[in-house]
Amino acid sequence: MSPRRLLLIEADPEVQGYWSGLLKQDDREIQQVPGSKEALRILRTGSIDLVLAGQGNNGFDGLALLRRVRSIHPATKVILTGDSDPQRILAAIRQRAFGYLHRPLAPGPLGELVQQALDCDAWQDDIRVVSARPDWITLDVRCKIDAADRTTHFLREITAHLSPQAGEDVASAFRELLMNAIEHGGNNDPHKRVRTSVLHTARSIVVHISDPGTGFSLDFLPHAAISNPEDSPTRHVQVRAEIGKRPGGFGILLTRHLVDELLYNERGNAVLFIKYL
Repeated sequence: MSPRRLLLIEADPEVQGYWSGLLKQDDREIQQVPGSKEALRILRTGSIDLVLAGQGNNGFDGLALLRRVRSIHPATKVILTGDSDPQRILAAIRQRAFGYLHRPLAPGPLGELVQQALDCDAWQDDIRVVSARPDWITLDVRCKIDAADRTTHFLREITAHLSPQAGEDVASAFRELLMNAIEHGGNNDPHKRVRTSVLHTARSIVVHISDPGTGFSLDFLPHAAISNPEDSPTRHVQVRAEIGKRPGGFGILLTRHLVDELLYNERGNAVLFIKYL
């Protein structure tokens, strides 16, 4: 297989070297440039698998670069970096950035997001922005596991101003319930979508997730840990194996310990949780 081509845009040589060393692998070819002028020249002369846009020179604007990349190579994945600004992050989602990372970049999230980008195919329309107010965000998410992972990553960035514990609780609960909606409500069908809203009030984070399925009853979930009898705390593991479901089933039980309130609608195809700040 030919190496995957990464283009790193960063004016600071020390940051360039750090990123390059962190991301270097045998199956990757990494090019480094200081700004958008050089980046666009490279993009016009050949295909690039992934652009990582840092702080370029000469008034560099990552969102402006993203628009130019889209016009040259629509399928090229772009990860933007910058301030932890919800408006900017939402603009990046709307313009179909693959991801966004606030600076300074942590090694773990950077490496994970880059690998996810290189592994992901047919991703451009997986996340649609319906409402982009920072206090009321609504997204339509394609019923794919990697779309859930990307959406959770964006949520982590949007809520980066929260305390580390609150942010992690919200992100973990969100991912568990979004995965449930995609797997059980949408049957992992990429033609279907889940709608999720994240509301930020002065005292809470409120998350609402609605899936296209027929719903379920909380009283009958033999494949979920929440239904295990007291004398058989792992009964659901056997049930999941018998019906061919992936290991798991802890989502609802875990979420109840992460958030302050958890509600389902009558049909069971919509869930709402509240995390008080």
